[in-house]
Amino acid sequence: MEIKLENVGKKFSNEWIFKNLNFTFQGGKKYALTGFNGSGKSTLLQVTSGLVPSNLGNIQYQIGGRDIPEDTVYKHIYITAPYIELIEEYTLSEAIDFHVKFKPFSNNMSKESFLSLIYMEKEANKLIKQFSSGMKQRLKLGLAFCSESDAIFLDEPTTNLDEQGIQWYLAMVSKLEPTKLVIISSNDDREYGFCDEILEVNDYKVRKS
Repeated sequence: MEIKLENVGKKFSNEWIFKNLNFTFQGGKKYALTGFNGSGKSTLLQVTSGLVPSNLGNIQYQIGGRDIPEDTVYKHIYITAPYIELIEEYTLSEAIDFHVKFKPFSNNMSKESFLSLIYMEKEANKLIKQFSSGMKQRLKLGLAFCSESDAIFLDEPTTNLDEQGIQWYLAMVSKLEPTKLVIISSNDDREYGFCDEILEVNDYKVRKS
């Protein structure tokens, strides 16, 4: 999957978060969006994924050189972030069943294999709202890594993870399909140290005179 940003800009009220951004994200590569807190990393991630609209410019999504219709882009991507909520009234088992109706697991992965992968076999019948913040984050990441998609967007992926969870995250990233596009918003180099390219959001800030 390839995503082309052409003169893209985003503003809130009258303030531009970034402007005139031109960049191409290529499938099979991993990218990091970096910048100081409040610089617009998460906003750029959301705009690039199509989660929120831009105010300026154009974003083009392609696979094999062919444009992906705007109303079907969501089928090809997966985004996870601390601000994206799980349905906490579901048990873990129910949450997985609901999820795969819309985003099937890749390689015909079974629910049992998924539970084992995220180390939650014993929590299958436990309500999501009873999970710790670290367990919820591991579930979110597991769904991102294992669902069918051509691109995944990860915003501050190791939020609430302990050291063991961080090592699990790094191992999972290393096992992703080589053709997948990965875009990570982060200020922590442990989360993106393996990336092929780094896009510094501060470089696209509108400088005040």
